Amino acid sequence: MTVPFKRIMVLLSFVLVTAAAKDCLAKDINDLAKENAQLKQRVERLEKELEELRKFVMQQTKAPDAEPKPTPVSKLRDSDLQKIAAMVSKSTTEKKPAWSNLDIELYGYIKLDASYDTSRTNPGNYVVWVDSEETNRDDDEFNMTANQTRLGLKITGPDDGEMKTSGLLEFDFFGNYAAENKAKIQMRHGYLKIDWPEDNLSILAGQTSDVISPLYPSTLNYTVLWDAGNIGYRRPQLRLTKGFEMDGDIEFELQGALARTIGDDELITSPGAKSGEDSGFPSLQGRAGLTFPWFGSRPTSIGISGHWAEEEYTSKDVDSWSVNLDLTQPINKWLTVKGEFFTGENLDTYFGGIGQGVNTTKNYKEIGSTGGWVAASLGPCGRWSFNLGAGMDDVNADDVNADERTLNRSIFGNVIYSLNKNTKIGFELSQWHTERKDQSSADSLRAQTSFIYSF
Repeated sequence: MTVPFKRIMVLLSFVLVTAAAKDCLAKDINDLAKENAQLKQRVERLEKELEELRKFVMQQTKAPDAEPKPTPVSKLRDSDLQKIAAMVSKSTTEKKPAWSNLDIELYGYIKLDASYDTSRTNPGNYVVWVDSEETNRDDDEFNMTANQTRLGLKITGPDDGEMKTSGLLEFDFFGNYAAENKAKIQMRHGYLKIDWPEDNLSILAGQTSDVISPLYPSTLNYTVLWDAGNIGYRRPQLRLTKGFEMDGDIEFELQGALARTIGDDELITSPGAKSGEDSGFPSLQGRAGLTFPWFGSRPTSIGISGHWAEEEYTSKDVDSWSVNLDLTQPINKWLTVKGEFFTGENLDTYFGGIGQGVNTTKNYKEIGSTGGWVAASLGPCGRWSFNLGAGMDDVNADDVNADERTLNRSIFGNVIYSLNKNTKIGFELSQWHTERKDQSSADSLRAQTSFIYSF
């Protein structure tokens, strides 16, 4: 008796749910039909009023007779003015309020990445370095993710003529500690900007990319050679930018920022302590850039940048610093070469030092590293674009312990085909080589395919 009763209850529940869904669906359909009828009536009314206004204007601007006569001055009757005022008032009152009185533009892309690696890489969905092969040699892996999908809002206004204000909010789905099919939001940019165009001056307040090392190679791999020669990330900051126009189409720009100091908090034993906060002082960043015509089809840009920060571990003060050079050189309209060089210490939160900043076993010794990258972009050539380049991060072996990373290198090349102006398919091959102190090196060949829909 129990089994049939359960079956009857399941069947009855299914019938009830189906009936409820049917009622909800019917209600939604009725609501939509009612709303469509109202919209249709409104459109018909507006079209009628527009036609009446058009006829009235035509009567007022009717050409005079062929025989020369003084042109009469048209005068609107009170009844005509009242009619026009009523039409404008009706259109204004029926207009739905906007969700913002500012100009807001939605942008971004949807991206699927599928990749195969001949050896295990860290973290997997993208590559930063190759894991040690002491215990897992040639342990291949396959990854697939849509977490690089990106959304952003560009906000402009108001503009009073002398001062312009704007803002930007952008995020992707590479937030920490989430299952692969339950991605978390990660804020990339969130800032406001105040511009004085006539003075070539601007202030930025919020989170955005570092002032130092501002360039990026065009890779399908999410990390754009981070920890493999390209340093610089994103952090909260207050930035001042001042441009100077010089003779001969030469532009000079100075940038300075006070930024949030982020350190190796996992190395602190005191509960709740943070090495950046405990320093009691923000990070300092600066860059001087020069743009000038040379031999290319577009101007050459070169910049020198650097940063200094202090972290505090209990009673030990530790420095973080870098000196950087960046260069963008267009060769012609379809070929551009760019690259960067850096040297510094304690750069793990800037994606330098191959993720290593401070050595606690050597009295919190700052880990030094030197590196850079260079890349060439070709295209677009019809629907095709090509990119190739290489980067390397070389860590001072005396600053690290046994089995820790001392060198990380990547060589990449990709081809991107545009199906239309919004849809692209890309394929990238990259070779990764990671060395560790007193260990054999680890290598991986990565093949990655990406599907991108931009909007």
